Amino acid sequence: MSPDTPASPDTALCHALLPTAGSGSRAGTALPKQYQPLLGRPLVQHTLAALRAVPGLQRVLVVLAPDDAHWTDVPGVDALRCGGATRAESVFNGLEALRAAGVPDTDWVLVHDAARCLVTPDEVNALIDACRGDAVGGLLALPLPDTLKAEAGGRVQQTIAREHKWLAQTPQMFRLGELHAALAAARAGGFAGITDEASAIERSGRQPRLVEGRASNFKVTYPHDFTLAEAILRSRS
Repeated sequence: MSPDTPASPDTALCHALLPTAGSGSRAGTALPKQYQPLLGRPLVQHTLAALRAVPGLQRVLVVLAPDDAHWTDVPGVDALRCGGATRAESVFNGLEALRAAGVPDTDWVLVHDAARCLVTPDEVNALIDACRGDAVGGLLALPLPDTLKAEAGGRVQQTIAREHKWLAQTPQMFRLGELHAALAAARAGGFAGITDEASAIERSGRQPRLVEGRASNFKVTYPHDFTLAEAILRSRS
């Protein structure tokens, strides 16, 4: 089947893949940020709980560093100890493992940041619904709400029009075979410039679909993000 031909919803399954091999150095935590406690549970467990609540996902997998000593098994989650030096390499290795396990190239893979622990099942379902019939796939994203400035030397160089600009989020949903091929093409250059899965797909001349998400689906990155994430999780419970 050609990548341009949408797979039948009756046969194409969806798999969630979380690259979880990073250290999160900007977070300023003693533990890798994905294991930093939030409301008494490691951050990544909140992320996994949201994904496991999505009925349209066939399986949920995490890609760990080979020497990860912090991971504890989560029911319904498969752990792959094949993480690489970069996020893109970890995703590529995870896709390789899926293909080696016999997952067909026409199946969908939803790559999600482990540190986006506030994603909801509704958001994931919206992405799946929007992309299942799409020839390319797509990603959750947020229309840019603020004025955008270009900087030089710590001062504003110019104001950039915010129209038609979006903040990329995850999950990002593409067919296994096409995403694997796109990342394989970037592998020789050390995945330079590949900041997310959509950027790899774009290099092949494809245009991923933008599916509007929510501002709460931010990536926990800096120390103050933990406080905000915990407050949102507490409000939901």
